[in-house]
Amino acid sequence: MTYDTIIQGGTIHAASHSYVGDIAISGEKIAAVSGPGTLKPTGGTKTINAKGKEVIPGCIDVHVHLELPFMGSVSCDDFDSGSKAAASGCITTVIDFAAPGKGESLKQAHETWMAKAEGKSLVDYSWHMCIVDDQHLKEIPQLIKMGLPTFKEFMIYASMGWQSDDARLFESLELMHKHDGMLLVHAESSRVLDLLIERNHTQSKMRKYGARLHTMTRPNYVEAEAIERAIRWCEVTGGTLYIVHMSTGEGADLVKTAQARGVNVWSETCTHYLVLDDSVFAEKDGHLYACQPQVKKDADIRRLWRALDEGDEISVVSTDTCSFTRKQKAMWKGDWTKIPMGLPGLDTMVPIMYTHGVRAGRISMNRLVELCSTNPAKIMGMGGRKGQIAPGYDADIAIIDPHRTVKIDHRKLQSRCDWSPYQGQQLGGFAHTTLVRGTVIVENHKVIGANGHGKFIKRQAPGSL
Repeated sequence: MTYDTIIQGGTIHAASHSYVGDIAISGEKIAAVSGPGTLKPTGGTKTINAKGKEVIPGCIDVHVHLELPFMGSVSCDDFDSGSKAAASGCITTVIDFAAPGKGESLKQAHETWMAKAEGKSLVDYSWHMCIVDDQHLKEIPQLIKMGLPTFKEFMIYASMGWQSDDARLFESLELMHKHDGMLLVHAESSRVLDLLIERNHTQSKMRKYGARLHTMTRPNYVEAEAIERAIRWCEVTGGTLYIVHMSTGEGADLVKTAQARGVNVWSETCTHYLVLDDSVFAEKDGHLYACQPQVKKDADIRRLWRALDEGDEISVVSTDTCSFTRKQKAMWKGDWTKIPMGLPGLDTMVPIMYTHGVRAGRISMNRLVELCSTNPAKIMGMGGRKGQIAPGYDADIAIIDPHRTVKIDHRKLQSRCDWSPYQGQQLGGFAHTTLVRGTVIVENHKVIGANGHGKFIKRQAPGSL
């Protein structure tokens, strides 16, 4: 049999085991996986020497916001810079969030996001559909048939017109159960949160505490109570629930307890919740780190890492990338409620997990693959196509040089953001080589792929692990 490409002699990591072997690619698919030296190139076969390197299935960031209009600005990374950042960081598929404008349908939002991504994205892409109006509920069956089986609702953002009340959450979860969809929920308790913000939104307190008010008005129970409530509605409706960007130890405990009762609930955490704590808000540029939910305490960091290592309460690691420049962040002018909330992270998701997780002894390389590739593919309806190195799967592959580390400098990243939360950190785990559906898009740590190589991926019903 002839092959287009053979990746030779790398240490291949699956979610369950690791081994040295070769990978053969024909067209866009993996054709064969075998022991080292057993797959023979022919005259037209390209070979990639992976000896001494780590080979993983391309990672999937299921939570990104590219070119998102938000809080009076637009996030600075689009599907051009964002997909290049992803590719350089071993990510081969991203899932964004399509948010309808006022009066728009979900289908119109889908078309808007297609226009943003087509011809620009270097990696494959999809999106979750944001339900911000009761009228959107009737569109759920149609969107699922279009290959978009995941939907998002917000328990906050009333002023933006995005907030869902308990009734909409309840009805949405009923529809998820009926039509084999999954509801993603931003879980924070808006009434209590708004009260705490109102109590502290004074000129004297803003002068005294500055960006620290962001964390002072978002205690852990703001997230925990909302997660508990969303789980309750999931349990009584029989729907499937996914808690996005979970930041607290209490949240992890609630998900674990619910799963033990048989509730169909999954959760993700994000890299910034694993390495940053709320002491950053006391720094000179502390306002740059503002995101929703905000980074928490050291105890939360420890609990989240323990969940990633030992349990199933956190099944996915993502970034919640929503990049704003220093100029955009400066819109706050001392008022923390006006900071465009969000952090950059596509370049650095896998390097953070590789360095602070694998190299620090917190998780294995197999667990990294499970959290960043295999689980995201299964949960988000791409199992059988992405997330594994096996015959018949898309040839989405990343190769890491374990001996290379980089001192993070935002000027050398692919993101357009002019700062990084991880500036100065020494990180390994960047892609030496990245392939998307058999095409090399990163080679020798340089992005070489052409814009528009990425494709929209139609997804199936969310799967089980």
